[in-house]
Amino acid sequence: MNTPKLMGIDHFHLYVTDKRQAARWYKEILGFETVQSMLSWDVENGPLTIEDPSGEIHLALFTRKNQQPSTSIAFKTSGEEFLRWANYLKSNDLKLRIADHQIAWSIYFKDLDENMHEITTYDYQMVSEKINESSD
Repeated sequence: MNTPKLMGIDHFHLYVTDKRQAARWYKEILGFETVQSMLSWDVENGPLTIEDPSGEIHLALFTRKNQQPSTSIAFKTSGEEFLRWANYLKSNDLKLRIADHQIAWSIYFKDLDENMHEITTYDYQMVSEKINESSD
């Protein structure tokens, strides 16, 4: 099976002691702003997502608890390629978690060293329809 396509990196996960304080620092030093369309994700265990002035670089700020920080890269892809990725990763016997984020879909999986990776699409409606069709 051919490897599905990625469109680039969607965001990086950063673990911080205080999401608001970190967001202020990124605003003052690098000009990052809060992504308003993703504010609903900013709950206790969810990310506060910020972006650079061009809107090209996204950081997902998570409150660090007692967990060890780990590398987590979220790759961006189209809805069609997202569905191909799900099949491709399953065919490689990877344990997947597919999450409906209400404005995006994500596939979570780990590499050989237990680093978490994510493949995200914002083609939300198309993927939702395809997933609902396959569950009928």
